[in-house]
Amino acid sequence: MEQIGQFLPMLLIIVVFYFFMIRPQMKKAKDHKKYVEELKKGDKVITTSGIHGKIVEMNDSTFLIEVESGTKIRFEKSSVSLEASKALNQPAAK
Repeated sequence: MEQIGQFLPMLLIIVVFYFFMIRPQMKKAKDHKKYVEELKKGDKVITTSGIHGKIVEMNDSTFLIEVESGTKIRFEKSSVSLEASKALNQPAAK
């Protein structure tokens, strides 16, 4: 019984750590993956490096964005900024 009392605080710390640190991060990664899978040609995106552009071509793991008239850059799909791109594609509130 005394041994259980010694391990209880450590177990409690692990449970709290899981629910406040690991689980939210897993949810955020899942949301980002879903958003990237839903992207299509013509969508406006912002990369994690801050480059704004429009998707002109997509592959399995990369996409080609047009940043200026005629200037195209290839990026990994994981480089899309979820929050910034969602805000960019939402219609303006009146």
